Amino acid sequence: MTTALHCVFLNGTVGVGKTSTADALADLLTIRGVPNAVIDLDWLRFAWPAPTGDPFNRRLELANLSAVIPNFRAAGTRLLVLAGVIEGTLQREEYEQVLDQLLVVRLEAGPATVQHRLRRRHDPLDPSLDWHLDRAIELQAILSSADVDDAVLHTDGRDPRSVAAAVLGVLKQQWPTSHIQMAAGDEITQ
Repeated sequence: MTTALHCVFLNGTVGVGKTSTADALADLLTIRGVPNAVIDLDWLRFAWPAPTGDPFNRRLELANLSAVIPNFRAAGTRLLVLAGVIEGTLQREEYEQVLDQLLVVRLEAGPATVQHRLRRRHDPLDPSLDWHLDRAIELQAILSSADVDDAVLHTDGRDPRSVAAAVLGVLKQQWPTSHIQMAAGDEITQ
């Protein structure tokens, strides 16, 4: 019998802290002895040019994700942390077809926080900065109205480690009977 691969999808607009939180969550899981892996989904779809009708290369991302899941499973991964964007119900269903157990946690921050993070991340002369600033506002509205998340966590004024600790709390609440060992004597199973 194959053990289910639990997947936590950190959803959110650009600059909200998905990748930083994913990295911090991996550290916390490793400390607790939970076999884990992290995928920033941007890298699974990073190709140019994007096909007509698929400007963000979602089909490529899903195909690549499908291809690597068996490798993580074979390596003993129990919890896969994904950082990306799910804009609606149809997209969530596409991920659910590829993944065993999916928990979507949306990270949210106010516009000032997101703008500050994006300006720190991009060179002021980088022409993509304006696109990212505009996309952050647009995407935040899309994600708020899509309502595809199992939980929403606010990242304003919080460092990635404290947000990751909050994600662990969501895991314990949402998967109270999971096979994932969170800490000695503290187990969540499904």
